[in-house]
Amino acid sequence: MSSKSTEEYCVSGLCINEALTDDELRSILARFDNDKDKETFGLVCKRWLRLQSTERKKLAARAGPHLLRKMADRFTRLVELDLAQSVSRSFYPGVTDSDLAVIANGFRCLKILNLHNCKGITDVGMRAIGDGLSLLQSLDVSYCRKLTDKGLSAVAKGCCDLQILHLTGCRFVTDSILDALSKNCHNLEELGLQGCTSITDNGLINLASGCGRIKFLDINRCSNVSDVGVTSICKSSSSSLKTLKLLDCYKIGDETILSLAKFCDNLETLIIGGCRDVSNDAIKFLATARRNNLRNLRMDWCLNISDSSLSCILSQCRNLEALDIGCCEEVTDTAFHHISSEEPGLSLKILKVSNCPKITVVGIGILASKCSQLEYLDVRSCPHITKAGLDAAGFHFPQSCKINFNGSISEPAVLH
Repeated sequence: MSSKSTEEYCVSGLCINEALTDDELRSILARFDNDKDKETFGLVCKRWLRLQSTERKKLAARAGPHLLRKMADRFTRLVELDLAQSVSRSFYPGVTDSDLAVIANGFRCLKILNLHNCKGITDVGMRAIGDGLSLLQSLDVSYCRKLTDKGLSAVAKGCCDLQILHLTGCRFVTDSILDALSKNCHNLEELGLQGCTSITDNGLINLASGCGRIKFLDINRCSNVSDVGVTSICKSSSSSLKTLKLLDCYKIGDETILSLAKFCDNLETLIIGGCRDVSNDAIKFLATARRNNLRNLRMDWCLNISDSSLSCILSQCRNLEALDIGCCEEVTDTAFHHISSEEPGLSLKILKVSNCPKITVVGIGILASKCSQLEYLDVRSCPHITKAGLDAAGFHFPQSCKINFNGSISEPAVLH
């Protein structure tokens, strides 16, 4: 649609603005698929701009209270607001509690709010959000390091339809917020608690008692949780849990793995890197039980992993797309010899075997022949695997596959 004046859209002396109601114009606007066309719609005239503004659902902004008030008046039906700051491009003073007060009063339809890395906000702003945004479903306050349970509990009490909450790096968060979520937010599906080291088993047990629909739980580096707390989540969210991240949770052992195998039929992503007490037998039991669903498995520094468990994973989990066995020093080429040549190829796209000194070019060659979709291979600090060695052996990898011998290619996010 061009930006002609409305007079040019008159037919038989009747202007389009006289012929169409606001609802009919909104119906036209709804048919546009991309934001550029919707912006063009608003260039026709002031009336069309007003309608286009009121129908806008998403907005990313860097604004203070004065501009936020103007935005609230214009974008009255906004559903998603992104005020996140990146680490490399943060600005001063950034989002403040005053901004959150304006948001809470002005954007009453808001369902998604991203405040990632907005370090200036405090519990005062969170209380305003809890008081004003009763429809909120998703909140990201990762790395907002001044926040405590008091402000976040106000959000849990006021935003009972909350489904997604990310608190990564909020170091003052304790079990109290999990208790508040359990009592008020029964539809919670996604919770990020990475680095919240004050979270304990008691908090997870309380969470499990009221939130039984969790699909995604990130408790990476929550060093005070153990099998007791995580198992309670496995049982309460058995039919929904798809992603569980337990990186460097050194108290996690076989009980968690066996619970996942027994209860969590839909598990797709499991990160247990650094969980050194997980046994070979538990991994084999998991691989057999979750053979059809498991897509991403990270178990670097799981020192008990050996050829038998890795062989079981590769033979059973045919839909596995990402696997990290870095620093599993007992794994050898034998694990790959058991891959049947008669079975269809593996689905692996990402494979990381860094610091596995017993794996050689022979093992990698076997994998290469079975992994036609491989996109990233990490063989750093594998003394028997070199570019020259692979070239001399004549192995053929997919053309787009990146092989990391000693560099620092960015790691795929799926294994973080």
